[in-house]
Amino acid sequence: MSISSYIKESMNSKTSGVIRKMFEEGILLKAKYGENNVFDFSLGNPDLEPPEEVKDAVKKIASLTEKNVHGYMPNAGYDFARKAMAEKTSLEQGIEVTGDCVVMEVGAAGALNAVFKAILNPQDEVIVPAPFFAEYRHYVKNYGGNLVEVPAAKDFYLDVEAVKNALNEKTAAVLINSPNNPTGRIYSQEEINALAAALEEHGNKSGRFPFLILDEPYRAIVYDDKKVPPAFPVYKNSIVVTSFAKNLSLPGERIGYACVNPLCPEKNEVVAAIIFCTRILGYVNAPAFFQRVVAESWNAECDYSLYLKRRNELMEILDEAGIEHVVPEGAFYMWCKVPDSFNEDDMEFCNHLKKHLILAAPGSSFGGKGYFRLAYCVSEQTILDSKKAFVKAMSEINK
Repeated sequence: MSISSYIKESMNSKTSGVIRKMFEEGILLKAKYGENNVFDFSLGNPDLEPPEEVKDAVKKIASLTEKNVHGYMPNAGYDFARKAMAEKTSLEQGIEVTGDCVVMEVGAAGALNAVFKAILNPQDEVIVPAPFFAEYRHYVKNYGGNLVEVPAAKDFYLDVEAVKNALNEKTAAVLINSPNNPTGRIYSQEEINALAAALEEHGNKSGRFPFLILDEPYRAIVYDDKKVPPAFPVYKNSIVVTSFAKNLSLPGERIGYACVNPLCPEKNEVVAAIIFCTRILGYVNAPAFFQRVVAESWNAECDYSLYLKRRNELMEILDEAGIEHVVPEGAFYMWCKVPDSFNEDDMEFCNHLKKHLILAAPGSSFGGKGYFRLAYCVSEQTILDSKKAFVKAMSEINK
């Protein structure tokens, strides 16, 4: 007997699970060299505390004594939770969304898996601009689909023409993530409109209108007065998948949702399929406790100014060290260029940084060879203390 050949190959891949491996290695390095001497920028694990409204909701719900408070509910989630998420999505998308458009899910990852299970036939394709969140590859492959990577524009914004050229009869969906992990870029309304027009044109010609899937867990974390534009008003076949992992700092609670555009011609069938897939994938339903929590606290006031401060501090350090980087417009990641002397070998450069106790994620994991990612959702002290290590690491290769 043996494990699946695909799983075996994936587990042994140099780029698979690198972020988690770095994170786990960081724990060992901290035990060896001391917590304050290791600079772990590997994992997007928000270190801001959840807002007080969230904590108050947790206390309130933990004290409930009504019967079946922790029992099953419909697979789509509690009606009150679905209505709350519809209200949230209405504000974000600028059109009226009702609770029957929403399926509560086990985080954005659970939502993506349920959506892909619902829409993909074997060998269907999902187009994604590169670089992208590494696990997309597996989420699509889980259901017999193929992820088609198209390059982003040179400045890491959306290259609509590249997406348009990749569209064909097998295209089931285009998946975008804005603010983007790992680049921090926010796609503009003009880009969203152009993408919607391209998908509409393709659908009219081919008879198949691809879904536009909007992965938006970082939507609220934006800087410099930037805003994430809506897509529902400009493209009917669109679906939001999101979670409260990043904006409310609840990554371990695995709570999120999928929301189908109410203008989608087959909305009821698509929602029903996502509900069915949520059940048969074994999720059954989103966690009961945190459905109640986010229903009460989704609109809690959040202060992301610390992320902005850390972004600016890290950029200053990287500039001094001589490391090129993108200026993030949202999320909490810095996308950096590997020095020319490493010939785009991002893994080798990350190993070089590790010698100086700096943990970074290689860009190849994200479909971005020659780059690396730093997650600055870490303490300010970690960022400030990393300066000497970055400068020393770069000075060694510039001799």
